Amino acid sequence: MARQSIVLGGGCFWCMEGVFSLVKGVMQAVSGYAGGELDNPSYEQVCSGTTGHAEVVSVEYDDSTVSLHDILEIFFAVHDPTSLNGQGADTGTQYRSVVYCYDDAQKQIVLDAIATIKKHYSRKIVTEVSLLDEFYKAEEYHQHYFKRNPNQGYCQTVIAPKIEKFRNHFKDKLQ
Repeated sequence: MARQSIVLGGGCFWCMEGVFSLVKGVMQAVSGYAGGELDNPSYEQVCSGTTGHAEVVSVEYDDSTVSLHDILEIFFAVHDPTSLNGQGADTGTQYRSVVYCYDDAQKQIVLDAIATIKKHYSRKIVTEVSLLDEFYKAEEYHQHYFKRNPNQGYCQTVIAPKIEKFRNHFKDKLQ
């Protein structure tokens, strides 16, 4: 087993965390913030749109069970990488499509994946790809949000359809 990590942002972190917590081989998916200027920002600060952070999920996985290619395939399938600074009704730079990598080799894999999938989109892929500077874990009430609040309105209308899409398209990747 080789533990690997990557940090993904595709709109609200509750959506990404909800999906990736179901992926076979993912050991943990942690909601947090990355890409901004302020050390250890709060949710309110990030939501103000002034810190430069994106809502992200740090995905730690066993690459003998699930590859980075699989992680990226799921990531690009459950959000719209052509939507600049938002997903659906969630708008603002904190909801941008972004991948934060731990090294240049990982970054090249992500760039190659984007080059491969771009032919499937009529619009330009706007996913930012950068090396990770710092990941800040979000407040505890954001962790496992969908699992703890499945009947909440946002969970039912936004997160549940993404999870259903994942379950339908990636049955072989379910835990």
